[in-house]
Amino acid sequence: MEYTYTGSADQRLVEVYGTDTPPFPMSTDTQFPPQSSGRAEMDLLKQLFFPRCWNGQSLLDHASAVRELLSELGALFCRGIRPYTDSDLDPSKRVTTVLDALPELRVQLKRDVEAAYKGDPAAKSYLEVIRSYPSVQAMLVYRVAHLLYSENAPEYARELTEFAKTVTGIDIHPGAEIGEYVFIDHGTGVVIGETATVGDWVRLYQDVTLGALHFEEDEDNQHALKKGYKRHPDVGDNVVIGAGTKLLGAIEIGDHVSIGANSWVTEDIPDHTGVYISEHPEQTHKERPKR
Repeated sequence: MEYTYTGSADQRLVEVYGTDTPPFPMSTDTQFPPQSSGRAEMDLLKQLFFPRCWNGQSLLDHASAVRELLSELGALFCRGIRPYTDSDLDPSKRVTTVLDALPELRVQLKRDVEAAYKGDPAAKSYLEVIRSYPSVQAMLVYRVAHLLYSENAPEYARELTEFAKTVTGIDIHPGAEIGEYVFIDHGTGVVIGETATVGDWVRLYQDVTLGALHFEEDEDNQHALKKGYKRHPDVGDNVVIGAGTKLLGAIEIGDHVSIGANSWVTEDIPDHTGVYISEHPEQTHKERPKR
């Protein structure tokens, strides 16, 4: 369907592009090899949020070019929402509300980039983080999808995050609530459930699950599970969760908590606590015959 963006995000995005300073990329003449994610919404969002990194230099000083991309993105959003709604309902208003918020989302994404660079000793530059790190790509889609979810477009929001999972290996439900400066290192196999909350300056490693411990049955619908209730963890600020760890159920994880790899956590953890497996399995060494 046709859509023309009429808000002010185009001007405000140009303004926030102008606030960038090193170590964020500043070059306006670098051309990168073309790279498509396979889904147009994701490609447009990457250009709108980080134009210097995705061959979008024409956007930096031209609000008209930004408005054109916003209109193109808005048309895709409207087309994605329409099949899930009453055909008489025009999704344009909800889409405009989401697009209006993109300048503020860009600020959040820059903080995610900073967290990734500071949280990974292997990171060489902000440019590398923006173009290569699955965490940044997953968070980019999640933050927009969460707005769509909040604007009563949960099914289409889920489409976007499911696609991001195929690209990044990171499964974030758009209903989850995630704070600022969040970094998912490596990312493969990470799952964050619908009713989970994650605070600021949280670092998760691969194969971490913020999931449900058990499910309630719907008393009025045989063989169906109950929907719309709290079933995932709440994670506080300044938390590190090691690889392979499972946090299950509607539990509270406090601030300044460190959870070691492969932990299984189903109870609340207070602030300033370290959690780890107390009895590691012993390794057996067997001599192999020489050849």
